[in-house]
Amino acid sequence: MSHHVILGAGPAGVVAAERIRKLAPADSITLIGDEAGPAYSRMAIPYMLIGDIDATGTYLRKSPEHFAALKIEQIWARARSIDGQRKTISLQSGESLTFDTLLIATGSRPIKANIAGIDLPDVINCWTLDDANAIIAKTKPGTRVLQLGAGFIGCIIMEALVARGVELRVVERRERMVARMMGHVAGDMIHQWCESKGVKVHVGVSVESIEGGTPMTVNLGDGSKVQADVVISAIGVRPSIDFLDDSGVQCQMGVLTDDAMQTNVPGVYAAGDCAEAFDPFSQRPIVSAIQPNAVDQARVAAANMVAHSRGLAAKSRIQAVTQINMLDTLGLISTSFGAWQGVSGGDGVELTDKASGRHLSLHFKDDVMVGSNSVGWTENVGVMRGLVEGRVKLGAWKEHLLRDPTRFMEAYLACATAQAEWTGALDERRS
Repeated sequence: MSHHVILGAGPAGVVAAERIRKLAPADSITLIGDEAGPAYSRMAIPYMLIGDIDATGTYLRKSPEHFAALKIEQIWARARSIDGQRKTISLQSGESLTFDTLLIATGSRPIKANIAGIDLPDVINCWTLDDANAIIAKTKPGTRVLQLGAGFIGCIIMEALVARGVELRVVERRERMVARMMGHVAGDMIHQWCESKGVKVHVGVSVESIEGGTPMTVNLGDGSKVQADVVISAIGVRPSIDFLDDSGVQCQMGVLTDDAMQTNVPGVYAAGDCAEAFDPFSQRPIVSAIQPNAVDQARVAAANMVAHSRGLAAKSRIQAVTQINMLDTLGLISTSFGAWQGVSGGDGVELTDKASGRHLSLHFKDDVMVGSNSVGWTENVGVMRGLVEGRVKLGAWKEHLLRDPTRFMEAYLACATAQAEWTGALDERRS
């Protein structure tokens, strides 16, 4: 009987534990989370802030007996270090565990800004259930809230804050909103949309310091001062992997894995926000911190952990690291799929209609669409994702799209269907 240990009780950790139990009914499984209480989804926190759900609505599994019924042992602790060669884990509580296989699924943690005053009591992250409860307790209609950051996380919580009736101001040090998933035109359109909804947005401006008091005084890099009752820090996250120093596990931005989700240390795997997984499509390692990746990678890792414990070769591999972002910013829908900035040697097309609030950007490598951006498109956006992730060969349709990028639905119907039929016929001949 093998012992499988999972560090992290978010979506990746939970799915992996359940998958291992299904594949290995008699094996021992330990699930370690660093937040006491039921496992939950961070993606549900904005709905909690709005008031659509309470804390129980964020829980990944509703029954308090779910893990006990599956004979999955739960421990609430934080890892201090691991020894990949000796197959041991040291916890900050002083306990230690041994394992046959290990999954690192510790997710991300908020980046702490290097700003004087960032540790004041009314400066809050928006990442955990405790953070959400603090924001709910400290905000009401008319509360002056200054939000640091207008990236993906910042834009997600913006709607919840507006719904709470606060007076919201956003400060983003980059030159545009959502800079990691949107180009200049798209970012500027989102900025203008937020301003039209009553949110004051400063881009290309830093926060120099936060002075305590009631209210607090926030000093901006352009010399202006802003009064705030609450400051919310949403400047981004990074993989939570500090405990892996001197572990022997190779890390770059995240934990480096192959397409079987195994690290350089046999029997040690990673999945989710902390994993920098090898992407067969782009032929490079990628951190893509979205829940669909976490779940897919967890299933692959779990299958291979069981196989490894049986002395077998990897049973499952990821096909690609999904790079998708779909964002609702105060009712404005925007999307980013794949290599939205384009690739070396590729070409692309942009179409912008500011009057109707719509923008479309498509990028190609040869006759394959490798990435796209859109703002204000609500119909058929999944088709853009399908073209990118399906690596659909467009043939002559690429030229049609370069002339009129709005015809992506027609291109998909013409090319993806034909490609699927050809692939199916080839598979039949091979069998």
